Amino acid sequence: MEVILKTDIKGLGYKNDMVDVKPGYGRNYLIPQGFAVLATSSNRRILQENIKQAAHKAEKIKTEAENIAASIEALTLEIKAKIGETGKIFGKVTTLQISDALSEKGIEVDRKKIAINVPVEGAGDFEADIDLHREVKTKAKFVVVAE
Repeated sequence: MEVILKTDIKGLGYKNDMVDVKPGYGRNYLIPQGFAVLATSSNRRILQENIKQAAHKAEKIKTEAENIAASIEALTLEIKAKIGETGKIFGKVTTLQISDALSEKGIEVDRKKIAINVPVEGAGDFEADIDLHREVKTKAKFVVVAE
């Protein structure tokens, strides 16, 4: 079943992408939740017209994302955590903490666009992946220090 995505869905695609999904996933989840529409000929024409009209706006958004990515790459964030005597942290470092640390520096990034791929178990240097735009991805460096 081919559908046109109305929103970005992690692991599937971005807004206005035409993707092939299993019929049950499309019919029972994507379409009823409003995340996608069937890729009929009329919906495809509407999609093409929307893409053509939004081309200029999309270029501006991409440029802003590239500027944000450049400023994130220049930063090293400091995340404070409680660390035990063995060197392990209590709890874990979350994407919300990284998002808050970025907002303290004046950069607003939604926590849902941040992914920490390596488990943070102690103090040290780590990286988080940030998906700012479909074509702009960056890494944020952060240091976990004792509180």
